[in-house]
Amino acid sequence: MNTKELFLEIGCEEIPAGFIPRATAEMKAIITRELATARLSFSEIKTLATPRRLALVVKGIPAVQPDAEISATGPSLKAAYDPAGKPTKAAEGFARGQGVDVADLQTITTDKGEYLFVSKQVTGRPTYEILTELLPALVANIPFKKSMRWGDGDVRFARPIHWIVALFDGTVVPFSFGTIESGKLSRGHRFMANTTFPVSSFAGYLDECERHFVIPDPEKRKEIIRRETHRVAAAAGGHLLPDEELLEQVTYLVEYPSAVHGTFSSEFLKVPKEVLITSMRSHQRYFSIIDANGGLLPGFITINNTLTEDPSVVVKGNERVLRARLSDARFFFEEDKKVRLDERVESLKNVVYQQKLGTSFEKMERFRSLAEGLAERLNPAVKIHTSRAAWLCKADLVSGMVGEFPEVQGVMGREYALLEGENTAVANAIAEHYLPIQAGGELPASDCGAFVSIADKLDTICGCFGVGLIPTGAADPYALRRATIGIIAIILDKGYRLSLRELTDQSLELLSAKLTRPKEQVASDVLEFFRARFINLLGNQFAVDAVDAAIAAGFDDLVDVKARITALAEFKTHPDFEPLAVAFKRVCNIIKAGIDTPVDPSLFQDTAEGALYEAIQTVKNSADELISSGAWLDALTAIATLRGPVDSFFDKVMVMAEEQHVRSNRLALLTTIARLVGKVADFSRIA
Repeated sequence: MNTKELFLEIGCEEIPAGFIPRATAEMKAIITRELATARLSFSEIKTLATPRRLALVVKGIPAVQPDAEISATGPSLKAAYDPAGKPTKAAEGFARGQGVDVADLQTITTDKGEYLFVSKQVTGRPTYEILTELLPALVANIPFKKSMRWGDGDVRFARPIHWIVALFDGTVVPFSFGTIESGKLSRGHRFMANTTFPVSSFAGYLDECERHFVIPDPEKRKEIIRRETHRVAAAAGGHLLPDEELLEQVTYLVEYPSAVHGTFSSEFLKVPKEVLITSMRSHQRYFSIIDANGGLLPGFITINNTLTEDPSVVVKGNERVLRARLSDARFFFEEDKKVRLDERVESLKNVVYQQKLGTSFEKMERFRSLAEGLAERLNPAVKIHTSRAAWLCKADLVSGMVGEFPEVQGVMGREYALLEGENTAVANAIAEHYLPIQAGGELPASDCGAFVSIADKLDTICGCFGVGLIPTGAADPYALRRATIGIIAIILDKGYRLSLRELTDQSLELLSAKLTRPKEQVASDVLEFFRARFINLLGNQFAVDAVDAAIAAGFDDLVDVKARITALAEFKTHPDFEPLAVAFKRVCNIIKAGIDTPVDPSLFQDTAEGALYEAIQTVKNSADELISSGAWLDALTAIATLRGPVDSFFDKVMVMAEEQHVRSNRLALLTTIARLVGKVADFSRIA
């Protein structure tokens, strides 16, 4: 097949770094979807991006769209013709939409009745022609967090567009976007090669870009930055402090990266290193340098977007800016030390956490009580430290340092606590209670930190649900999904055996004066929210049906639920699992909710009933003991021995006997099995 290459580049003003990864991902998704709709195959799609350009190349596209037979079902025959047999507007509209005459419409009989139907041969159009329609829609539909208009035009984009390159097999695909006409001219680096250059192919584009000081492939830029920062750090006598998030940001801030080393006064090292690192990375996008022991060195690495004739000029400028930022940090640090954390706790009474949920002080008192309860239940030895950590953990929010550098909340609380002579466990828990700050992130190392973290997050979740601030779609302003996943991760990591329902009820009891919704409804909604997050989290590790089946059997003790999922997932790999699952599903489907009538052996009419009853009695005692000890895989193995008697029962016994008492007794026998199996999982949910 004769295949061609599509190349598109959108050149514009500098796009914010945070906009670019999503934009390129959506470009790929849109072009994939549109080509499929147009019946156009391809072999490869690749996206590229810099602050000034978004580009994609699609290889292996046929020159002509393949022919196809298109069929479509229209309105019902009754709606298509009036009583006189004349076509209605519905029939005429369907024919017009399909590009055929009403006379060409056929009738098809379906299970819902007779409908109009059309089948037609469609000759493929030239791909070049299709792209003239497809590409402007692609450009218009790239999503951005914020878009803008410019000049007198009506089109919107992240930043004003200056040029568009659109080529199919080296030939310009003509279209316009606003006042910009597509062509074959791209541009070089804004400062080092601010000229146009023609593009004829993707390979040629890459070569010309590098000749004009542009590296369009973000992965290549990232590796250059990674290599250069390590090289410069080593030359400075240290090691680069790894920071993948900063590396990602900087990659999309430059088109032609070069690394420069600068220094700052060692006097600033008296300020906690987290503050210095935060100041450098968040405000200046500087990489930090550390020694072999992880200590911060008085130096930094900045990534320029140009090659400079005299790097010392760039270094001095960056050092001057950084000196001002670090001087601010040192000032706030010295001023904050004049006020003890206990005094700052009192200041929380004047800070509104949320209008309906009260002040930050009230919130702290609630989750402090909840954290103390967790400590009492799970590790009484740390209750005093847990209570103290909860009391102090929000105090740094009213400090000058956190006001200026919000990213160091918790970290500064720990530093100030240590300076004031607080117990190390308390100080560390103050910092740890914010963890994890993202999915898969670092978790609290200590029980104190874990208890305060769980309590704080649960108070937020229950409080927001209690006053109607429930996440909808993508909107989650109080980060309740992240908080919920954080609690689940901590509980599973620590192996805490606790009742999620009881913990939620305790939190809601502490919030009772603030609730604007019925407590039971709030509890139900919160637990369902946890269940959905738990399914998503565990669904990435285990088969979805195993997760669903185990959770359906009970969702309260998260550690226990995960153990059941793990056992069920392993048990599913056994060769005889499938017929066993079929047998248990049949049991569950027959008894539905089950009946509470005790089994009466005197009503048995077939030996298969007695054999099943005896097998149940033998298995039940050992299975219950294994379940109580949490040996779920062994319990499943024991329960699996019922398969033979169950199969024999179904082969020889009519469950729904005519005699009511016999039928009820047989259903009671099956109910015993279903409830035993149901302690592990709901087998009716196994695919």
